[in-house]
Amino acid sequence: MTVQRGDIELAGLCKSYDGLTNVVQGVNLKIPNGAYCCFLGPSGCGKTTILRMIAGHEDPTDGEILIGGGNVVGLPPVARGTAMMFQSYALFPHLTVRDNIAFALRVRGLSKTDRYRQTDAMIEKVRLTELANRLPANLSGGQQQRVALARAAITEPRVLLLDEPLSALDEQLRVQMRTELRRMQRDLGITFVHVTHSQLEAIALADLVVVMEKGEIKQAGPAREVYASPRDRYVAEFLGGQNVFSGAVAAVDDEHATFTAPELRAVSVPIGTGHVSRGDRIDIAVRRDDIDLVRPGKDLSAATSSIASRVLAVEYQGNFVKVLLDAIGTDEFVAYVPERIFFKDPYTIGDVVMASWPTDHARLLR
Repeated sequence: MTVQRGDIELAGLCKSYDGLTNVVQGVNLKIPNGAYCCFLGPSGCGKTTILRMIAGHEDPTDGEILIGGGNVVGLPPVARGTAMMFQSYALFPHLTVRDNIAFALRVRGLSKTDRYRQTDAMIEKVRLTELANRLPANLSGGQQQRVALARAAITEPRVLLLDEPLSALDEQLRVQMRTELRRMQRDLGITFVHVTHSQLEAIALADLVVVMEKGEIKQAGPAREVYASPRDRYVAEFLGGQNVFSGAVAAVDDEHATFTAPELRAVSVPIGTGHVSRGDRIDIAVRRDDIDLVRPGKDLSAATSSIASRVLAVEYQGNFVKVLLDAIGTDEFVAYVPERIFFKDPYTIGDVVMASWPTDHARLLR
C-alpha cells in the first residue's frame, strides 16, 4: 500500500458557531507522520470538533490545517487523504463483510476484479477471512468494528480518524480492541487520530496524548509523560492516579519549597526549574502508587514526606488495594497499595495511618 505523508499541523485553529463563543480556541499542535494520537477530554471540550475539521466535515473559523505539509482548509473530505471511522460503524446491513469493505472502491470505479483483490488482502489483514460472506447482523461488536476499520483503511488514507471507536463495546471487548487497533495502526503505518473521553484508553493506545479543556490544549506529549508529569492541576486530576495538594509556600531553598495548609504540617516539594516565593499559593501532585501507609510511631526516612490520616474506605482492585484517606488539604487522597503488601497487615475503616512518599517524587504543578 502506497501512503503519502500523514503528518498533521494545526496552526491557530479556532471554531465558533455563533461568532462569540469559541468551541476551539487557537489550537496549535504537530502530529508526526505515522503516530497514534489521542485527543482526550470531557464532553464539550472541542476534541470531536477538531476531528471533524481535520476530516473536512467542519470548516474552521480561523487557522490552518496542514496534512503532509499542505493546507487542506477548504478542500472536500475526499481530497484530503483522510478517512473517518464513526462511533456507530454505519455498516450496510444488506451487504456482506466483503462487500461492505469493497464499497468505497466500487464508488471510485474500480473493476470488480481489482476491488475484490484489494478487499481480500485487507480482510486477511484484519483477520476476517472466515467471516467474509457474513452480514453485519451476524457479527459481534468487535468484528463489526474491524469491518468498519477495514472499510476506512481500504481507501489508502494517509490519516485515519476515529470518533469514540470503543465506546459501544463492553469492558472486556474494549481491552481486546485496544490491542487490535494498535496492531492495525502499526501494520498500516498511517497516522491515527482517535477521540476519546477514556483516560485509560488514551494512555494504552497513544504515542501522543492531547488533553483538552474548554477548547484549549492543556498538555500534549507521550502517554507516560502526560500521566506521570502533569503540568497543572486540571491534567493531574483529569488523568487520575495523582493526589493533588494546595497550600502556601512557607520557605524556599535552592532545591525545595516547603508549603503548609490549614491543619497540615509542612510538606516539601522539589521546585525543579519552577520559580516560587514565600507566600505563593501552589499545587503539588503525588502519584497514588507512590504512597506508602505505615502505622503511627514507625520511623520514616528523612527523604520522605508524610501526613497523618484516617482510613475512610478500602476497595480491592485485584493487583492492588485502593485506600481512601481523609487527608487534610485535598478533596480526595488515595493510596494504591500492592495487594501482597496490603494483606500482610491490612487496614480497616477508621484506622489512623501515616501516608508517606519519597519527597523527590512530588511534583510542583503550574
